[in-house]
Amino acid sequence: MSIHIITIDGPSGSGKGTLATMLAEHYGYHLLDSGAIYRLLGLSLYQRQLLDQLDTALDQCVDVAKNLAIEFLPSLDGIRVLLDGQDVTAQIRTEEVGAFASQVAAIPALRDALLQRQKDFAQAPGLIADGRDMATTVFPHAIAKIYLTASAQSRAERRVKQLQGMGADAKIDAILANIEARDKRDRERTVAPLKPADDAKVIDSSALSIEQVFEEMRQYIDQQLAQ
Repeated sequence: MSIHIITIDGPSGSGKGTLATMLAEHYGYHLLDSGAIYRLLGLSLYQRQLLDQLDTALDQCVDVAKNLAIEFLPSLDGIRVLLDGQDVTAQIRTEEVGAFASQVAAIPALRDALLQRQKDFAQAPGLIADGRDMATTVFPHAIAKIYLTASAQSRAERRVKQLQGMGADAKIDAILANIEARDKRDRERTVAPLKPADDAKVIDSSALSIEQVFEEMRQYIDQQLAQ
């Protein structure tokens, strides 16, 4: 039985996670949140006081990457994420851990260590893979490739609303600066920089609702699956 792989790449805050979950439920496919894996590694290295030693203790960091104890568990609120048996679902979504993930993703040896783990998520009948280099590096032969983007301003506004909804204090200037810095770092890294695959469908969600983006994605995916 063939495994249909659908990739959704794009910058942080573009809506990839929500839409990937919606598509996985619609098609009955497995789900890979590759960003969560990088966030989990970043958090684990931070907890071990290794995040500031990516150069001097790289071998040790790679060993941590290869042996991460992670679990993705379905729940009423989406997917619960466990690291070493601890629920870190909310923690890995913070701006701080997002910055950790971006640091980790810029190190080739750490990306290599996590590459096979991501590929192992491809199981029948199919997989929705959400990340930054799913189509260009991890699953270049995916049957459908989507690059979801949005302006930095619109992504910052969404993040503020999300944080305020969680009861957190959020300053849009600081969040916008963080997003722009992360985008620059992701675009300019030497290994697997953030960019759409040559054959990807590019969707700008800045002025679209989640429902509108989902429908555009679904139509494109159905076309690709029918070929």
